[in-house]
Amino acid sequence: MKLRTQTGLTFDDVLLIPKRSSIRSRSEVDTSTHLVPGIRLHIPIISSNMDTVTEAEMAIAMAQAGGIGIIHRFMSIEAQAQAVDKVKRSESFIVEDPLTIAPTTSLREAETIMEEAHIGGLVVVDGEGRLLGLLTSRDMLLAPDKGVSAERVMTPRAELVVASADEALHEARLTLHKHRVEKLPLVDGENRVQGLITAQDIIKLQKHPHATKDERGRLRVGVAVGIHRSDYVRAEACLGGGADLLVVDVAHGHAEHTIQMVRDLKERFPAVPVMAGNVATAAGVRDLAEAGADAVKVGVGSGSICITRVVTGFGVPQLTAVSECAEVGHELGVPIVADGGIRKSGDVSKAIGAGASTVMLGGMLAGTDESPGASVIRDGQQKKVIRGMASLTANVDRKAIDKSEQEIDWGEVVPEGVEAVVPYRGSVGDMLHQIVGGLRSGMSYAGAKTVPEFWENAEFIRITPAGKQESGVHDVDVL
Repeated sequence: MKLRTQTGLTFDDVLLIPKRSSIRSRSEVDTSTHLVPGIRLHIPIISSNMDTVTEAEMAIAMAQAGGIGIIHRFMSIEAQAQAVDKVKRSESFIVEDPLTIAPTTSLREAETIMEEAHIGGLVVVDGEGRLLGLLTSRDMLLAPDKGVSAERVMTPRAELVVASADEALHEARLTLHKHRVEKLPLVDGENRVQGLITAQDIIKLQKHPHATKDERGRLRVGVAVGIHRSDYVRAEACLGGGADLLVVDVAHGHAEHTIQMVRDLKERFPAVPVMAGNVATAAGVRDLAEAGADAVKVGVGSGSICITRVVTGFGVPQLTAVSECAEVGHELGVPIVADGGIRKSGDVSKAIGAGASTVMLGGMLAGTDESPGASVIRDGQQKKVIRGMASLTANVDRKAIDKSEQEIDWGEVVPEGVEAVVPYRGSVGDMLHQIVGGLRSGMSYAGAKTVPEFWENAEFIRITPAGKQESGVHDVDVL
């Protein structure tokens, strides 16, 4: 038996000590950071790969804000790949593979395609991929017969404004404005469709200047995978849809099967960054990094709906875990993700100050409009459902996916999470504004203009229960 005499600390056990600062405004603070080597985020926030937190809508909003979302794996491979495709198609510099239909496609079929893809137009082509016309939702508006073919109501090629495949973005913007059109098909010398530029995509570029994008101007997105044989297929399908990051999602990441999965993924997809976890020790970070992990998630039993520590007796208080893991992560050049235990923007400051490059949020984002959790009314207040991915129902759902049609024995499940509700919190954009605003203020108190400076300047002091009480509202009646 070994017994460490060190006291494990979590966020409420400490405060950051204010330092001399030359920062006059928090707008001077740069919160950008590396998600993994080669991918940089404008804000150090990741939405958790939980089925009540991140699907396509959340991932889009996160990337637009300068963070990133990790689409959970508790769905079919096809559904996860489709979610990736939805994120990738949501905006880009150029739609390089626009959705096309044949001229004989009925308006009813075209309408279904548009609704499923959340787009307002389709390119009509012949069997050789040559441009015949454009069909937009406006073309179909109030159409009395949805059974007629697209070629009956589309805007034909002769009336379209088109450009070459090498059209520069600023030139495309001028062309769209000059001709008062919203879509600009790109064609080659033989009239074959090479892409599409839309006014909406240009507007999105202006509206979200710090969005997290790939080299083709598409929003970045990560996907969670497990450690089963089918997860190789899952990874390949999602990467085929354009996923930028694989996240090996295991409760106990410092395990042989997790380490082997990381090795296998790096061997099969050497150009794709892999994040792995979760761990709570420096040794866990070192072993995953040696296996090829490009970033490591830290946190065992610290999530708001996780009961791993109660059920198993294992875990490390989160601030201590992040600090010890970050020391090794910095040594190896492997970014650390603080995953769990974060309830307030001040906790984000403490996690980043302790050495994390990013934080992963679940409960704080689960109550937003973009989360897929169900909305319910409790005590007259709107709430949204959140569940731990080791909860009873999540375990059963996962086994149902893994075992297909086989009957599930509920008695064989030992849950390490719970189902709960969180307050409704509006849009995720508004939540991120508050969270990152708190981080910016925190960094200014440390005299740090960048995340690496924050790592260098952060100094913690332990506090007593009285100190914790003093830190909040006290001795007043809140209005």
